[in-house]
Amino acid sequence: MNRIWSKGVSILLVSIMAGGLLSGCTNSSGNGEGAEGGDGNKLKILHNWNGSGGSDNGITPVEEVIKEKTGVTLEWEYTKGSETEKVNQIFATQDLPDIYTGPAWGGELDGIIKAAKEGQLVDISDKLGDYPNLAKSIAKENVPPALYEKAIDAYDGKKYLLLQNQPATNEDGMDWLYGFYVRKDIAEKVGVDPQSVVTKEDFYNFLQKIKDANLKESGQPVFPLGGFSNGWSVGIGNTMFYSGAGYVDKGDGTVEHNFFTKGYEEYTLFYRKLVEEGLMDPEAFTQTDPIAKEKINQGRIAILAAHYPAILDASKEYVTAHPGSDYIPVGPLERADVDPNRPVDLGIQGNNVTAITSSCKGACVDAALKFLDYMASDEGFMLARYGVQGVHWDMKDGKPVPNKEWFDKFTADQSGKVRKNEGISIGLESVTGLDRINSAAGGDIWADQDRLDAMENARKILRPNGIHVITAYNPGDVITKSPEWEMLKPSMDRMGDAWKEAIFAKSDEAALSIINDLREQLRKTGYDQAMQFTNENLKGKDIVTVQMPN
Repeated sequence: MNRIWSKGVSILLVSIMAGGLLSGCTNSSGNGEGAEGGDGNKLKILHNWNGSGGSDNGITPVEEVIKEKTGVTLEWEYTKGSETEKVNQIFATQDLPDIYTGPAWGGELDGIIKAAKEGQLVDISDKLGDYPNLAKSIAKENVPPALYEKAIDAYDGKKYLLLQNQPATNEDGMDWLYGFYVRKDIAEKVGVDPQSVVTKEDFYNFLQKIKDANLKESGQPVFPLGGFSNGWSVGIGNTMFYSGAGYVDKGDGTVEHNFFTKGYEEYTLFYRKLVEEGLMDPEAFTQTDPIAKEKINQGRIAILAAHYPAILDASKEYVTAHPGSDYIPVGPLERADVDPNRPVDLGIQGNNVTAITSSCKGACVDAALKFLDYMASDEGFMLARYGVQGVHWDMKDGKPVPNKEWFDKFTADQSGKVRKNEGISIGLESVTGLDRINSAAGGDIWADQDRLDAMENARKILRPNGIHVITAYNPGDVITKSPEWEMLKPSMDRMGDAWKEAIFAKSDEAALSIINDLREQLRKTGYDQAMQFTNENLKGKDIVTVQMPN
């Protein structure tokens, strides 16, 4: 998945976590060397996903099964802030977990690759023969080619990273349905059919109509456009101005980073206009996840930008209390320079990487591998996704079927805490190897029919021509191999912050000056030479130049 959260523009603010993990895998006697079986092994695991969380009640039923099967007890840490900052922080301070798992793209991936090259991760190449589920997850045929070269097979035969959640088959590929979604009741109130909103002008006028309606909830204004924490994923309107990929086709057989395009300038000024005219929540780039969700549950966001499952989850409480206020798709919006009949291009690749850090030694490594291999088995996969067999679900006619009592409990719980307290959705799904939710498991057995219907309706609207799963080479993976990359990277990392500064600038001229100043800095730190290297190494290869967020 690319997020604006990749996948585009990612505006993430620094959040330095207070209180870290103690390093090492300890046994019950606390000798730091690990223990074979029993109840002694404790593995400290960092789930580096902003806003993730676990149980309020200590060890869960799912974790009890894991302990029984592997002898491992898990201690969790969850990230509340920038994933990129977090991965860089733990290795800079040596405040390391035993197991790290986090996003498989952008700065987060760069940080964990850097750690591998610096010897801060455990080389598991000589152990993979004993752990077939892990070996399968990073077999060359199961990893996107550019990612394989960049992150998996990039260390002279050593192996440090495991790719998680790569679709095992096409039917397992998850389209998260990123887009803009409007409250149905608000669209009706302002008299706009969301499917009539196609162009950037339509989208602007729609926001303006919402603002002009002077809507209020609990005495507070309703923002026409908003998002979740730290700007996710407000910036996905970029596809109306350029092709959405990190690098665009120059028309001469070479590519250029989108930051240097005219479309990027227009995109920046469009968003500056939204901020200046009060069409977007001004706190969208600074708010925490709880604050963002509070606004949604107060009914204060008319149009949300994100993927649909996140919107459905966040708005569930408000929609239940206010029937008819469901969020429904806007568009589909135009894609700049893209044939409107083209299938939607999605980079559906494994959404996270997992590694054992150098803090874990000796028996700790064996315990970590045993745990990870079990989670990547079919049994572990279904445990993480469905819960405990015989308690939360059972097999009937060869298919998993939810226990009605638990289905009703999970459906009624709008916070998701009941599910987490049972051990589902606490991060274990991030370490389950190849995603085989449909091909080997049984689909999402916990999805209620209303949710399934909403997803299918959105799919019909936003994907009228279907999807195309990207398998081409991403220039962003190639440029990191250029000799200039180490000097260039700090300037590249500034792009997101520069964009945010530009959209809050006092004038269009000031906004463009911010963009142009960074462009000049990029050139001074080796951008032109790095792009020459990139284009030379991409000759004759299929290159990603069109992409939608996923």
